[in-house]
Amino acid sequence: MIRKTILATMVAALAAGTATAQPDQRVEISGTYGWTFSDGVTSAGGGIRVPGKGTFDRVDPKDSGSWGLRLGYMVNDNSEIGFLYNQQSTELDVGGTSTVKLGDMSVHNYHGYFAYNAGDVDAKARPYFLFGLGATQFGALTATNAGTQHNIGGNTKFSGTAGLGLKLYPSPKFGIRLEGRWTPTYIKSDATGWWCDPYWGCYVTEKAQYSNQFEMSGGIIIRF
Repeated sequence: MIRKTILATMVAALAAGTATAQPDQRVEISGTYGWTFSDGVTSAGGGIRVPGKGTFDRVDPKDSGSWGLRLGYMVNDNSEIGFLYNQQSTELDVGGTSTVKLGDMSVHNYHGYFAYNAGDVDAKARPYFLFGLGATQFGALTATNAGTQHNIGGNTKFSGTAGLGLKLYPSPKFGIRLEGRWTPTYIKSDATGWWCDPYWGCYVTEKAQYSNQFEMSGGIIIRF
């Protein structure tokens, strides 16, 4: 439902941008496809032993293909604000002394972003960097153990995203996007010990764990 609402909003924004487009073409809509390198988190307090299977202490999404949609608006010649959606179709694995597939799942990213585009507005090539904040949704999956299916619910976590890229414009209304982007998602914090101060007292110290996605992608840009 969330994805359908976002896609409908992007289509509506595109239609509005087409109707009110200025001569300097401030609206950009992009479609991308790439490959995402993913990692997960480790368990606290050692691994979990499963008789006949091994000991497991990690949960990781598998590296796989990904695609995305993006809508941007040029506030001025260099500054851009927008929204991006990205989906990685993957599988969730548990690892340790061996690796076992739990099931197929999808990872969805929803981020509002700010980008700075270097160079002149009419340049044929424009390097850029972007930073965004939003959420990452880990989809539900079905795992099978000893012939019995178990449904594992999804979860949504706060995440950020940062990327470097290059826009190439063969024509004023059409472009090509090349990008590398990192999306860290906060998952949990594990206790690491105690910290004591004579004034503030003692507190449990924690180490945060993140699931990381590193995407290398390319795609097209349509300008209005």
